[in-house]
Amino acid sequence: MTALKWFKSRKGQQILIILAFMIIPLALLFIFTYLPFGEMVKFSFYKMKYTTPVDKRVFVGLKNYAEVFRNKDIFASLTLSLYYMAGSIVQLALALYLATILSFKTKGGNFFKGLMFFPYLISGIAIGFIFKYFYTRGFVFDTILGWCGFDLESLPYWLKDQKINNWSLVATSVWRYFGNNMVLFIGAIMSVDAEMYEAAELDGANKFQQFLHIILPSIKTIVTLNVILSITGALSAFEQPYVITDGANGTATYFINMNRIAHTNQKVGLASAMAVVLLLIIFACTILQKLFFKYIYRNADQTDEVMTKEERKRRKEYIKQKKAAKKGAA
Repeated sequence: MTALKWFKSRKGQQILIILAFMIIPLALLFIFTYLPFGEMVKFSFYKMKYTTPVDKRVFVGLKNYAEVFRNKDIFASLTLSLYYMAGSIVQLALALYLATILSFKTKGGNFFKGLMFFPYLISGIAIGFIFKYFYTRGFVFDTILGWCGFDLESLPYWLKDQKINNWSLVATSVWRYFGNNMVLFIGAIMSVDAEMYEAAELDGANKFQQFLHIILPSIKTIVTLNVILSITGALSAFEQPYVITDGANGTATYFINMNRIAHTNQKVGLASAMAVVLLLIIFACTILQKLFFKYIYRNADQTDEVMTKEERKRRKEYIKQKKAAKKGAA
């Protein structure tokens, strides 16, 4: 009877409702995420194909993991991530610069925000086909450069020349994703208290100093998040090189090689080991980035406290006094 009364009580019903709402999402997460991941880790220790019966799978231990680092093609494809990491730095710098400008009153600001965010809404496959023809010899990009006075014969093959084809693909990724980073930065910058800018202007701080000492420390969480997402995306680049070049001419990224090994060569164990290695690399990069930003923002963390009502009141009085002193001096 005691348990029945507890279930009928308000507290008991609240706990039951919470558990009911938690069980379904956790069950779905386990079935569709953690269980397949566990199976993938198990496959990485076997030599097998998709159609290999369970009793005929050959246990090879860590040989698949050794093959990941021993195979020249796989290791070379992993180094291609450096191109995309360099592109992600340019992407973040461009997004932060434009977000800082568009966060304040700018003519046509909303139009430019929508225009720059629009590429992120387009399917990656569609963008791949667009830029495949954009970079093709004699098509859009070469025509534009021809209008600018460049000789067509002196221009490189943007998707064939191995000195430049990876940079062409990186530029495509930057064009697509920087709008998303920009919108995240704008949301964070617009949450900064406007009174801080007024106080800084009264103290004689210029725009760059305001950005360095007010905006950047205030949006450190979003900066860290965007850097982590960009580096993770650089390590797992797939859509643009797969659709535009199909990995030809030295553009096969780690994901393209993993897809080829798993689905074309049917080496499921090796492909699973590649996926586990990539996951460990992403974890390591994420931890290093967090430590790096913790060191960079160590001074900001010490002074980053929640502003009380009294502090807001004192700040307003300080701004009024500064304005009054400025008018008196004038």
